[in-house]
Amino acid sequence: MKDYKIAPSILSADFSRLGEDVKKVIDAGADMIHFDVMDNHYVPNLTFGPMICESLRKYGITSMIDVHLMIKPVDRIIPDFAKAGANYITFHPEATDHLDRTINLIKDNGCKPGIVLNPATPVSYLEHCIGNLDMILLMSVNPGFPGQKFINGTLEKISSVRHLIDNSEREIRLEVDGGINLENIDKVAKAGADTFVAGSAIFNSDNYKKTITSMREVLSKIK
Repeated sequence: MKDYKIAPSILSADFSRLGEDVKKVIDAGADMIHFDVMDNHYVPNLTFGPMICESLRKYGITSMIDVHLMIKPVDRIIPDFAKAGANYITFHPEATDHLDRTINLIKDNGCKPGIVLNPATPVSYLEHCIGNLDMILLMSVNPGFPGQKFINGTLEKISSVRHLIDNSEREIRLEVDGGINLENIDKVAKAGADTFVAGSAIFNSDNYKKTITSMREVLSKIK
């Protein structure tokens, strides 16, 4: 079986007791924690900054933190998230004037870089930078709000990117974010994804462990 990772998005967590809620989801079997960072500029919503990441580390959260920056311009905030405890930092190519420079900035600050492709962003962006990436994140909704419905056209894109990753012979995680749940996680995995961002499906469920375990049971049956 592939090395599948489940990454609950704290966008759907209970912010009145964030540390406790994040710990509960990790104890329930989550592999990493996903941060959806929005700026009310690149996307029409405003969420949180590096202080939240730093606070979770101080609370005692030691799992991998996967920071998805939906902000423009993006370079200014990268060192702050790296210092706050991020492990992966992904960004949108539309949010920088110099794609390679931003990738190297993430690396220089000790984090693993990745780029994010929106539903209508072409895969061709990967052509000249895939050799420097540790993660590729495909959005299966238009970014900006939680709880959206999965865009089925993303499945073909996942397959195309999986082919590129396999040909690169690099260990690059292929993450998908948007509308992932028990009903579609098998299709997303079969298309080639190995990392699944699930916010509402996990944090809004009655039992985190039951939901994550059920997801793993589905993934374990994929050949």
